[in-house]
Amino acid sequence: MSNLALHASAAERLAASLPVPGLAVTGAVDAGARDVAGTTVVSASFVGSLSADFALALVSAEFVAEAGGRTTARPTDVLRPAFESVAEAFDGGVLAELADGDPAAVFADPDAAVYEISDGGAPFGWFAVRISEGLAGAADAGDAASFAGRLGRIHDVEMALTVEIGRTRMSVRDALAMEPGKVIELDRSAGAPVDVLLNGRKIALGEVVVVDQDYGVRITRILDVAEAPR
Repeated sequence: MSNLALHASAAERLAASLPVPGLAVTGAVDAGARDVAGTTVVSASFVGSLSADFALALVSAEFVAEAGGRTTARPTDVLRPAFESVAEAFDGGVLAELADGDPAAVFADPDAAVYEISDGGAPFGWFAVRISEGLAGAADAGDAASFAGRLGRIHDVEMALTVEIGRTRMSVRDALAMEPGKVIELDRSAGAPVDVLLNGRKIALGEVVVVDQDYGVRITRILDVAEAPR
């Protein structure tokens, strides 16, 4: 895949994965000509056999609170799944933590590709992608082995695995009225599969089991990226 096709694929993936319906890539704009002053910018670097920088400038970030389920939700947390979808367009690697701001002025870099994302009536934001290395297809077996070795350095990094049986929303009044013995109804029917989350991201479905007097979860289905909630 050429760099141009990879840029376009990354932008399309981002637009399709953002937690706002009806978004679409309307076309490329000149890098450097897009003034992102006054916008909310979220960015991340991708390191792999093909490395890149991603940056998303949002005209408005009002959707973040609703998408995150709380008024204190952060754009970096809400947009993480969309950036992970972008990373899927590249051949293996590690997506860094999302950060606020435009790293090294990606939007002003003439080597970056910038795409406008629209909600059908007005610009929703602009997405910039800057590839910093040659295409993975040009790498030889030695390069692939080297990358696998680098990836192995993080194999022992621990991540939080959580099993969620359901959720509910309640007013502050109801929360303050809770007391021992009160039953809270969740948004999950009895016998329905539970959600398995890795670092807060839903990755699988399962069923609760008992293992030597302790609770456990039997994985029944691994979710594709497209199936995970945004």
